[in-house]
Amino acid sequence: MVLETMANVGLLYFLFLVGVEMDASVIRKNGKKALAIAVAGMILPFFTGLAFSFLIHKESVQSMNQGTFILFLGVALSVTAFPVLARVLAELKLINTEIGRIALSSALINDIFAWILLCFAIALAENDSASLASVWIILSSVAFVVFCVFAVRPAISWVIRRTPEGETFSEFYICLILTGVMISGFITDAIGTHSVFGAFVFGLVIPNGPLGVTLIEKLEDFVSGLLLPLFFAMSGLKTNVGAINGAATWGLLGLVVILGSAGKIAGTVIVTFFYQMPIREGLTLGLLMNTKGLIEMIILNVGKDQRVLDDESFAIMVIVAVVMTGLVTPIVTAIYRPARKFMPYKRRTIQRSKPDAEFRILVCVHTPRNVPTIINILEASHPTKRSPICVYVLHLVELTGRASAMLIVHNSRKSGRPALNRTQAQSDHIINAFENYEQHAVCVSVQPLTAISPYSTMHEDICNLAEDKRVAFIIIPFHKQQTVDGGMEATNPAFRMVNQNVLANSPCSIGILVDRGLSGSTRLATNQLSHHIAVAFFGGPDDREALSYAWRMSENPGISLTVMRFIAGEDAVQPARQRNEDTNDPRILTFETQDQREKQMDEEYVNEFRMQNANEESVFYTERIVNNGEETVAAIRAMDINAHDLFVVGRGRGMISPLTAGLTDWSECPELGAIGDLLASSDFAATVSVLVVQQYVGTEPQVDAVLTPDRLSQSDGQYTGYS
Repeated sequence: MVLETMANVGLLYFLFLVGVEMDASVIRKNGKKALAIAVAGMILPFFTGLAFSFLIHKESVQSMNQGTFILFLGVALSVTAFPVLARVLAELKLINTEIGRIALSSALINDIFAWILLCFAIALAENDSASLASVWIILSSVAFVVFCVFAVRPAISWVIRRTPEGETFSEFYICLILTGVMISGFITDAIGTHSVFGAFVFGLVIPNGPLGVTLIEKLEDFVSGLLLPLFFAMSGLKTNVGAINGAATWGLLGLVVILGSAGKIAGTVIVTFFYQMPIREGLTLGLLMNTKGLIEMIILNVGKDQRVLDDESFAIMVIVAVVMTGLVTPIVTAIYRPARKFMPYKRRTIQRSKPDAEFRILVCVHTPRNVPTIINILEASHPTKRSPICVYVLHLVELTGRASAMLIVHNSRKSGRPALNRTQAQSDHIINAFENYEQHAVCVSVQPLTAISPYSTMHEDICNLAEDKRVAFIIIPFHKQQTVDGGMEATNPAFRMVNQNVLANSPCSIGILVDRGLSGSTRLATNQLSHHIAVAFFGGPDDREALSYAWRMSENPGISLTVMRFIAGEDAVQPARQRNEDTNDPRILTFETQDQREKQMDEEYVNEFRMQNANEESVFYTERIVNNGEETVAAIRAMDINAHDLFVVGRGRGMISPLTAGLTDWSECPELGAIGDLLASSDFAATVSVLVVQQYVGTEPQVDAVLTPDRLSQSDGQYTGYS
């Protein structure tokens, strides 16, 4: 009894929160289409429940009116769980798509219809023989809804107006609203409908805005994390799977799952065909509308409490709900892969970007700590009228298991809105900083965005946005940050996984920023930043891309650039594939040709850089001859590293060089490459920021990691690289 009481209290407040989170304006945006899909998706499953009711209406419930039994089963099969569907759409990356918006709108309408039908069902169940009493209950429920809309909503709006913008709501008002939830539940229970109906309607009339967010923040963790699971536990205790007797009954259960799902899918497909939507989208919508959850469990529990459902019927319907919901995500994933429009654009790298075209950068930010250094780098990137910079700022936020966290995606940001939680406060801080930079900078446009995703799929948001916006360069923070004593500590191990996934899937060039600040920057009389930037050039596409970005920076009057090129000496030990001169293996010859081509491209690019900057006093070019990794490390340590503000280095992906031989053996972070890992390590005793650049190379052959001739990666019969 204690558990059941707590479960019912949790249920009451959770349905109140569901009402608060529902945005009726979503219905208006999709209008008739969502309404038609919701109605069609309820009619056919309802008839399935009608047919099913005649098969399982046992002697134990013959005293109950057949119509009441039909109504309960029909509503249970036709309902769609709005909160669960929103979570599924977020997991499938469909929440911001057209199909996601239609599904949410349809589910919202479906939920409202389900509550109306449930109200009828309860009225009929409690007053089966007294039709006049049933009519009275229905009319009283309608009167309660009207009272909430025309009396409670204006009163809450008055409370919102009395609270100055930016200030928190009075605890007295919050307590008054929470007490109103209990009172609403008591009224609807006394009327004859379920108490959760009153709580849901009470939440539905609360206006969208800061008050709703405040209520969600105060209640959701406690209700969703502690009280609500008790309701599902109680439902599990009531479910007696042993009551399902015989193979015929289990076959009947499978039939219900198939017919119930098919009914929703068929109804939805008919409507989508009428609106000339693709058949695959219609099937996907139908499957999504089969998502079950809390609403169906409430209906089934009420039916069991009212003795409309016996143990066998209850167990069958609970299993149906679990199976139908469990099948939605894998089937939708298999049949619906939204065809992303291929966005062919040539300027996917900094090196290929035209000097007289807009330079597009996607900046990813986890916390406000990353912002100052990134802004300084953007300012150093030399935006001009000839080549302006368009910056897309993406705040990366982890998607938690709560409905409100993913629904934030739908709400448009309003400047000046008070920060009501930690995530929103961080977003406000980050966006305000970049908007302030945009106002004071010249030839810079900033577009802030927020990606709310699980860390496991966050790279998809980053890469899709980069391709959609035709970005040339992505900057993403390193997963470690500098401590007070100069060491490096991991902030969140999941950040590293995100970085690795972006490196593997990026549609353009990418830079990982090891943020140690740009402490050496000062303002000159010309109001330009003064930075000392260094590039360590070993060769290869990544190093050319790093040099290209630093070259762009050097055009800024306040930037001085030092390029140190490392050249292999006579005693350098060449890799095995280069020492195999007598072999006729075509694979070795392929790599020889590739190496020669890369060296030629390095020479051409470096010569072009030197010629165009020969008279530039702020650009310094030096060459250092080394023979192995130890001499390379010694040469880098010999540099006055702390005299620079930023090191720009290539990741060195696929390059096999005697100059970095052995450095990867003790690498802590291979995603930074040999030199990037060296500069970012805690024992290097440097306080300079490092930008590790990887160039987008498309489908060109790539060589990764260590050469092992017996392990070749093969594609379409042609060798593309060593594993």
